[in-house]
Amino acid sequence: MELRQLEYLVAVTEEASFTRAAARLHVAQPGVSAQIRQLERELGQPLLDRSGRTVRPTEAGTAVLPYARAALAAVAGARLVVDELTGLVRGHVTVGVIEWMKILDLPGLLADFHRDHPQVEITLSEARAADMIDALRTGRLDLGFIAMGAEPPEGLETQIILEQVVVAAVALDDPLARRDTVPLTALRDRPLICLPRGTGLRAILDDACAAAGFAPNIAFEIGDPPMLAQLAARGLGVAVLPKSATLAYQDELRAIEITRPRMIGRIALAWRAAGPTGPAARALIDLARTRMPAPG
Repeated sequence: MELRQLEYLVAVTEEASFTRAAARLHVAQPGVSAQIRQLERELGQPLLDRSGRTVRPTEAGTAVLPYARAALAAVAGARLVVDELTGLVRGHVTVGVIEWMKILDLPGLLADFHRDHPQVEITLSEARAADMIDALRTGRLDLGFIAMGAEPPEGLETQIILEQVVVAAVALDDPLARRDTVPLTALRDRPLICLPRGTGLRAILDDACAAAGFAPNIAFEIGDPPMLAQLAARGLGVAVLPKSATLAYQDELRAIEITRPRMIGRIALAWRAAGPTGPAARALIDLARTRMPAPG
C-alpha cells in the first residue's frame, strides 16, 4: 500500500470522477485507475463503484476512507513539523480583502511574501466585512483586511492600518454643497447612498444614526464606492463614503465632513485571536504587521 494510492482514492471519491481526480492531481487518468485497482487487489475488495454515471465508494471504500485521510494528514503534519524546524515555510494562505483595499499596496505585500516564501500558495477572496469576520473566526481565512468601527470584532485580533474621515458627498448644485461640515441629524430626511449591510462603513452609519435617534433613509446601496460617488454626482442622493472614494470626482462632487458625531472609517488587519492555523499564516501576518503599521 502506497500513499499515492490513498491520495488517488480520496481524490476520486471527492470528485466522484476519475477524470476530474486526475486533473486535480495533475496525472494521467489511466495511472489513477491502475493505482486504485492495485490497491483494491491488495485489500481484496472493490473500493469504488464504477457502474453509475458518477463514481461512488463501496461499503469497503467508505470504511477505508477515514484511514486514508488520516494517513495523508499524518504525512502532511510530519512534513510541516520538519519544515518549521528547518525554517522552511510551505503550504497555503487565504487572504480576505474589501473593495477599497485598492488604496493600500496589497500587491507589494504579497510580492514580498512570495519572494521570501515561494512554496506558499496564496488565495485572495473579496467579501463583505461581516462575511470576512465569520471566515476569520472559523479559520477559512488566515488574514483579512476589514473595515471596522471603533471596537474590534469579538474573537479577532486587529491592527488598524488606515483611518479616514467619513464624508457626505453631494452634487455641486445641492444646497449642502455650500457647507464645510454637516451634522448627522441634517441627513435624517435626505435620501442616502451607501454600502450595503454587512460592510464596515454601513455598520458605522447605522450605529451613528441609531444613537442619534433615527433610521437612515437608504435610497441606493451598492458595494462599489466609486459607483456611489457617481450616483451622488448625478443628484440622486447624499453618498456616505470614506473621503478617498470621492477624490476622483472632485469636479463633480462636494465632500462635506460629517460632524456630531464625527465618523471615522478604519481598515484593519485582522486574524483569529486564537492564533493563525500554521507557519505560513504566521509568516504572512508578521510581514503584514511590519509592512502596514498603525497610522500616526
